[in-house]
Amino acid sequence: MWPMVGLGFGTALGFAGAFGGFGAFFIVLVLGALGFLVGRGIEGDLDLGGFLSSLNPGRRPR
Repeated sequence: MWPMVGLGFGTALGFAGAFGGFGAFFIVLVLGALGFLVGRGIEGDLDLGGFLSSLNPGRRPR
């Protein structure tokens, strides 16, 4: 399944780059990455707690 998703995303990026220029390519790239992260978060495969705690080094976990 994931190779087909990658193929679809690559095709969308190709069309955006060919017909819309770099701006459209970049928008499709950013929105695709955002959708990927949201999907991972919904499935429970993404742990933002560890990432967010590393952004604030002055605070220690309890």
